[in-house]
Amino acid sequence: MNLFGMLDLSGSALTAERQRAAVVASNMANAETTHTAEGGPYKRELVVFRARPLQRFPMLLASNGGTPLLPEAARGVSVDEVLADPRPPVLRYEPGNPDADKKGYVAYPNINPVEEMTDLLGAVRSYELNASAVQAAKNMIEQSLDLLR
Repeated sequence: MNLFGMLDLSGSALTAERQRAAVVASNMANAETTHTAEGGPYKRELVVFRARPLQRFPMLLASNGGTPLLPEAARGVSVDEVLADPRPPVLRYEPGNPDADKKGYVAYPNINPVEEMTDLLGAVRSYELNASAVQAAKNMIEQSLDLLR
């Protein structure tokens, strides 16, 4: 893969990891939400990534002799969908709570703060690594241009 393809690949990963971090932040913010517009407690969301073909238009402009610089197998990553976690809610006995059922139990989201922080840390680290890859590609492109002077 050439340097421009590396920039496209890392750029798609940066976007996907940013979305993943936003979903984790939403999960953490709603860890105690017992009532939503749909009814019931907030449902934890999970991010599903999918490989996707990279956009070829910029590479056609940078090609030599009409041959694209990006190979057919080059892939990027994107968020395919955001799913609701199928785990059941956690029931707590709180008879005075307005969201309590007839038996006095309140359904809370099944969100584990340790699990969410681990997911957030993974997203942040992946983002940092891809940002470093973009910076390395940028430096290599600059060095290549300096050699041509």
